[in-house]
Amino acid sequence: MTAKGHPITCAAGHVLFRPDDECRGFVIVRQGAIRVSLTAANGREIVLYRVGPGDICLQTFACLIERRRYSAEGVVEGALEAELVSPADFQRLMVEDADFRDSIFRAVAHRFEDFEQLVEDVALTGFEARLARALLRLADVDGVVHATHEALAAETGSGRAVVSRQLGEFGRSALVEQARGNIRILARKALEIVADNVT
Repeated sequence: MTAKGHPITCAAGHVLFRPDDECRGFVIVRQGAIRVSLTAANGREIVLYRVGPGDICLQTFACLIERRRYSAEGVVEGALEAELVSPADFQRLMVEDADFRDSIFRAVAHRFEDFEQLVEDVALTGFEARLARALLRLADVDGVVHATHEALAAETGSGRAVVSRQLGEFGRSALVEQARGNIRILARKALEIVADNVT
């Protein structure tokens, strides 16, 4: 996306928006990521998607198009460098700039693919495979997942106790090794087989 806005920088953990916040503008991520999640009335959280360079935040897009408030939370992961396009400039660009409009629509279409995957994971995939996919997705280059059991529960749309039990099973099967504050993948290929099991 080639549009220019007001530059913003945020540290990891900064909350960009919360439910019922007004939308301050369209965020174009240049570096870092934003984790967008939804929390139910019972306190259970699920991660909807992440916004990185070239991605679009559907929450922000909907707020700007429908002129409504946020219904989810956006939290910065890693150091964020981005540009904030004002609501007025966003509306103008959508009307006047064909390249900007096309890039937005392509990004929206791509984001819906992510939502389809989320629905498949939560509704049609067993928890064992869902957790395996989350571990593979979040692992760094060394195969280490820097996430708490609570964070993994949000990634998989489940409860912390369920995550802990399944990680224990993975540990007994020598797929992962748990340490304080992280989980190391020991058998990536075997974990990929578990992740591919949709039953």
